[in-house]
Amino acid sequence: MTEDHSPSQDQPEQGTAGTGIDTSVPHSARIWNYWLGGKDNYAVDRQAGDQYREIFPGITVVARTSRGFLTRAVRYLAGEAGIRQFLDIGTGLPTADNTHQIAQQVAPESRTVYVDHDPLVLVHAQALLTSAPGGVTSYIEADVRDTEEILEQAARTLDFGQPVALMMLGILGQIPDSADPGAIVTRLLGPLSPGSYLALSDGTGTSPVLNQAIAAYNQISASSYYLRSPEQIAAFFDGLALVPPGVVTTPRWRPDLAAASARLVNAICGVGRKR
Repeated sequence: MTEDHSPSQDQPEQGTAGTGIDTSVPHSARIWNYWLGGKDNYAVDRQAGDQYREIFPGITVVARTSRGFLTRAVRYLAGEAGIRQFLDIGTGLPTADNTHQIAQQVAPESRTVYVDHDPLVLVHAQALLTSAPGGVTSYIEADVRDTEEILEQAARTLDFGQPVALMMLGILGQIPDSADPGAIVTRLLGPLSPGSYLALSDGTGTSPVLNQAIAAYNQISASSYYLRSPEQIAAFFDGLALVPPGVVTTPRWRPDLAAASARLVNAICGVGRKR
């Protein structure tokens, strides 16, 4: 991010007219951006983020270790696994080391399709995420529940006859059980070729303090977050071959030095290969 695109001083964002972006209420993507140390947030988001942090001081660690998992997972997928296509659903606001940037550092020809239904995210993505020469980056405005639309549009950029990495980081926590998040994963993986991967992370309801903080967050945010048990999250990988070390807390998935030094967090993750 550059200062030119930052609303951190509470100035109106360029290009947001008619998008339905409301800067008078806290916004989950902007709050997350604040926790990550980004600049694309407003005073109302920082206030909400600080209120949440008073209840659950570890949220910044959760946010940053989850981002670290994304970095390590994409490096693994583009490197050791040889993946050249990425479908990243629930993109969130761009920060440093986005999926396409990490992948194209390893393989410049990598193709990435970002999906988000939030107009704020799409405004920033279209302005700030550009592909390296030889690669492709594109964007779809769609809800994760709209799996047919996502797959239809993604097929214009990605070749489903070749392996694809499906990235679902923090997105299924925004889906209630009534919407059957497991079925969403199944539908998205369905047309992907064998050798494709699912990379997924989400928060767990194992901490009473975190549960309390999420309840408070859901009262002030425009969207809700649903914590699940580690077993429920692990079930999203049913039928896939888990990449070692399996489904673990975010700092423990193939840690680098920074991740290895992080304390335990209430978020788990994993990467699984479609057989």
